[in-house]
Amino acid sequence: MSIFDSAAFQGHEGLHAFADEATGLRGFIAIHSTARGPAAGGCRMWAYGAEQAAIDDALRLARAMSFKNAIADLDLGGGKSVIIGDSRTAKTPALFEAFGRAVDTLGGRYWAAEDVGVSPADLAHARRATRFIAGLEGHPAAAGDPSPVTAEGVKRGIELCVHRVLGRDLAGVTVALQGVGHVGAYLADKLAAAGARLVIADVDEAATRAVAARTGARVVSVEAIFDVEADVFAPCALGGAINLLTLPRIKTPIIAGAANNQLVDPATGAALLERGVTYAPDFVINGGGIISIASEIRALAAGGAYDPAWVEMKLAKLMETLDAILDRGLTERRPTQEIAIEIAQARIDAARG
Repeated sequence: MSIFDSAAFQGHEGLHAFADEATGLRGFIAIHSTARGPAAGGCRMWAYGAEQAAIDDALRLARAMSFKNAIADLDLGGGKSVIIGDSRTAKTPALFEAFGRAVDTLGGRYWAAEDVGVSPADLAHARRATRFIAGLEGHPAAAGDPSPVTAEGVKRGIELCVHRVLGRDLAGVTVALQGVGHVGAYLADKLAAAGARLVIADVDEAATRAVAARTGARVVSVEAIFDVEADVFAPCALGGAINLLTLPRIKTPIIAGAANNQLVDPATGAALLERGVTYAPDFVINGGGIISIASEIRALAAGGAYDPAWVEMKLAKLMETLDAILDRGLTERRPTQEIAIEIAQARIDAARG
């Protein structure tokens, strides 16, 4: 089947393959939409088992970024890049410089930032080859690592859901946190500071030990995290964690986390509704990081400086949007993910004219 006929490609503007023989770089940049502005989204490095898996991931993530940027009312479209390789063993400065050259060939249609397996330090090497990299340090417009801002938005979203469903604040609430990488670790710190009790799991045992030492979290296996008795399940690892196999095991009345593409398919969203689970749509609750990146892109375009007040304003409005989506989910008896996609798609369509 042609890529143009695949369900994953539908609605996309482009899929760009890149490779560099000298460094071993191989990967893809997916651009879903530039209707609202240049496509923006993170760069992920992962040891995909097959080339098609990397393509499908890039396409799914790029579409999610279009929705995320639209729902946050940013002047950005959606894109994503993936590098095929083990981030623990295959990283080199030269590889990321080559990635920067690949980004530069698109002439500003795509801005890259960090994502799973990629750090701001990695992207500093890419920045040598292109200006279309955001989320770094060292200049007045710089946003820095977007992970803390993502975590702040997710923490506020969890707090909102807990208040709506349980009628209380975070003190004493138990959160089952799946994944304590860049964003998950910051989120764990913020939740613990607010008085939440944490149960955590991650494939990286050193990361779980470090977070547990700081927060007092209880550590369980990556498989057992679905069975934890808790108030909130927070997916903060890879996508697809919520599916028709794992959902019956999750005992929490709230699902709210930082991962992208948490629901494996629309049927899972319908199942959440039937079970009475309050679900915070992933691309709404985790939009803080891209808001921070957007501030950097705005500042670079204007020759100005990063504006924390603008970021705070956008983050506060995003929480208002989440609250409104949760309200509509109750009154319309519809999956919240469906409602959020509908709002985001309408904004993208309006920009296309």
